[in-house]
Amino acid sequence: MDITLKRAYEATALTDGYRVLVDRLWPRGISKKDINIDEWCKDVAPSMKLRKWFAHDPAKFAEFTKRYLTELKSSDAAQQLIKRAKAKDKHLTLVFAARDPNVNHVVVLKQYLESL
Repeated sequence: MDITLKRAYEATALTDGYRVLVDRLWPRGISKKDINIDEWCKDVAPSMKLRKWFAHDPAKFAEFTKRYLTELKSSDAAQQLIKRAKAKDKHLTLVFAARDPNVNHVVVLKQYLESL
């Protein structure tokens, strides 16, 4: 399954397919009608404790990745998400709010989902 990443603030495209918001918190400044998502899957986002510890600090990204993968593996939320996306038989777009497209949980989540 093809998986792409897209910031919540970017315009929706027809090629997005199944759009899933994968943040624990709702993105600032966006209404529910404007984000155009098919699902909000908070359960695949890092725990509040891990999210606060990481604070998008690039120096912590390697350790964050290890801890986040441990969280993902201890839950079936990611497996259920990929199952729902495959059932829709669509491309999967993971929607997120973080400013840095390379140092955030969605990069780790995408790699994990692709390994399932």
